[in-house]
Amino acid sequence: MDEPNVISHLRRINKQTNEWLFQSNEEHSVGVAKLAAIFADKIGFGDWGTVLGKLHDKGKEQKEFQSYIRKFSGYMPEIRNVERTPHAFVGALMAKQLYPQFFPLLSMPIMAHHAGLYDYTDFIKRMEAEMPTDVQSENSINLVMPKDKSFMPQDFHHLVRVLYSCLVDADFLDTEEFMDNKRYESRKKQKTINELLPLLEQYLKELSEKSVMTELNVLRSSIQKLCRDFASESPGFYSLTVPTGGGKTLSSLLWAMLHAVRHGKDRIIIAIPYTSIIVQTASILRNIFGADNVLEHHSVFDAEVAFNECSEDMDEMKHRQRLATENWDYPIVVTTNVQLFQSMFSNKPSSCRKLHNICNSVLILDEVQMLPMEHLQPIVDGLSAYQRLFNTSVLFTTASQPVLSGEHRGCNPMVKLKGLSSVKEIIPDEMCLHDKLRRVNLHFENQPVDYDTLAEKLLQYDKVLCIVNTRKDAQEVYSRLSKEGDVYHLSRMMCSAHIQKVIAEIKDALKNPVVKTIRVVATQLIEAGVDIDFPVVFRQEAGLDSVLQAAGRCNREGKLGISDAYVFSFNHPLPLGTLSKGSNTLKNMIEVSDWFAPETMEDYFIRLYRNSDTFDKAEVEKRMKPGELYFETISKEFRLIDDKGINVVVNYEHSMELVHEIKDKGISYDLMKRLSKYMVNLRERDFKKLIKERLLDEVIDGMYVLFDREQYNVNTGLVTDNHWLEEILIH
Repeated sequence: MDEPNVISHLRRINKQTNEWLFQSNEEHSVGVAKLAAIFADKIGFGDWGTVLGKLHDKGKEQKEFQSYIRKFSGYMPEIRNVERTPHAFVGALMAKQLYPQFFPLLSMPIMAHHAGLYDYTDFIKRMEAEMPTDVQSENSINLVMPKDKSFMPQDFHHLVRVLYSCLVDADFLDTEEFMDNKRYESRKKQKTINELLPLLEQYLKELSEKSVMTELNVLRSSIQKLCRDFASESPGFYSLTVPTGGGKTLSSLLWAMLHAVRHGKDRIIIAIPYTSIIVQTASILRNIFGADNVLEHHSVFDAEVAFNECSEDMDEMKHRQRLATENWDYPIVVTTNVQLFQSMFSNKPSSCRKLHNICNSVLILDEVQMLPMEHLQPIVDGLSAYQRLFNTSVLFTTASQPVLSGEHRGCNPMVKLKGLSSVKEIIPDEMCLHDKLRRVNLHFENQPVDYDTLAEKLLQYDKVLCIVNTRKDAQEVYSRLSKEGDVYHLSRMMCSAHIQKVIAEIKDALKNPVVKTIRVVATQLIEAGVDIDFPVVFRQEAGLDSVLQAAGRCNREGKLGISDAYVFSFNHPLPLGTLSKGSNTLKNMIEVSDWFAPETMEDYFIRLYRNSDTFDKAEVEKRMKPGELYFETISKEFRLIDDKGINVVVNYEHSMELVHEIKDKGISYDLMKRLSKYMVNLRERDFKKLIKERLLDEVIDGMYVLFDREQYNVNTGLVTDNHWLEEILIH
């Protein structure tokens, strides 16, 4: 192929003959413009996508950039006195010249397509650059704001991000098609929602034929019928409040798929609070639809950290590596709340890339009561924008539905939650599901206990589940239990692969009539969505939503009539924050006749809101003025998990083989994703302790490995104390 005057990308196809393949900047710009237009057309901004694509790489026409790409690609290494040349600012300046009425809606995504969205003040400084003289001008096309959309001031924040997403994903995909056509073509394997719906219908039919028509299964069928009937309703916000055991997962999926087909939605996105539930849910879905149609996307791997922070002048290879993340171009996506909402408020290309695929989708928020109260306002506002402007329907599912509509006062008149205008409940009140699915009596113990006393109580039962609030509490209680029979520990000191193995062992043990003794001590990772069934459950004091979720692991199938769940407290205080606020709110609810009634849960959340001093901890709302958007600041401040922690790779199963592969071949998204199931997220103090003891090795920038197998206990997970020192002291 002849060498073009302006190169966008190039790759060597034969080392021996030094033969190269070229993509001209014109070819790349046209390709990106076509894709970005397709993506943006879903929200009525197709022409805007065309403009973004045509202008984003105009800066590559600079003679300095052409010299740079020829030299550092290895094509013309003999070129001298060449440095990296920023190029994104050129298209941003041109967009302002051509479309001043839409500044900075177009200029910001173009300026940021490598480095990430800027704060307004930084962006304005960068826009003071002069237009290079060796860049060809472009003709303008007629751009208008869609007439069917009515934007609120805070909506422009999300509009810029979605337009940015369209550009970033289009840029990557067009580049991938040229650089790695095999991988690009592999993306076309997935089926549409219309093609997948018959598979779900067939699965439900076979499940019904195999099931005995018990009272419980009749009730599950009734819930599915309601979901089927409700699916034709117009796009909007819906809730599905079904107590544990009612078949919520399959019913919500049926509603979502029928709704998607009826209204032409592109995909189903299921957001879940815990990795343990994700793995279980994704497994069910892959069984129904096939692995090629289901994406299981966790939050343990941060591409921005793994590939270092980006800059506008980073080389093309690093830029492509960093963007080799999931764009959610699957018909069914299962992910975490953290991955979903952090992406909605991120400024980073790798995180924002997927946002346009949330548009025109059906979003299922499972266990919605787990959303952090201190960030509820921007979450609610974000969901509202995606529903009103970007054609997304939202279904909230839980056994403990929070109050997300209406206006609610916090601890003072200045603190208010401005909720959604309307949320339609699929299950009518007269169905009284909480009565029909009642399986448990809830008992609140008056006297606090220590670890030894609690262990003695648990040993009185052959099969019992105990859920505590912290990793330390779980380890302390577990260590005091007799190891007769099957005794298990579950906490986030264990890596994901280990947790899933233990959960599978627990499920097998519960089904095995030969196994008489099964005792489990776990943190709250097990209380929502994990399909296990114990005759007795103990739950440490917490909010009512957590207590009822824990009770849902007790007598799940109703085979024991009515069983007992006990709420206890330790003789040491709870950690400050969400846990203590929820627990105190529950303690103040006196004379409650039915803890499982929907009105009780509504009363609990309203009381909880009244104790809140903020619903917008990151102050997103005041940083979202149309003319002064602060993307980078919001991205840093909006953290669903306050203590993000540090991910550490532990020596478990085959993890070290993957570590050595990364050291040999270099980092890639696929390798890091495989390695992620062997990571434990440590608090900063525990991380520093391991660093001080010289137990961690930084094998590549930002990736720490605990090579010593003895530092990872096969029962309780990662050990933060130095076992070598302990051994020396003992001897």
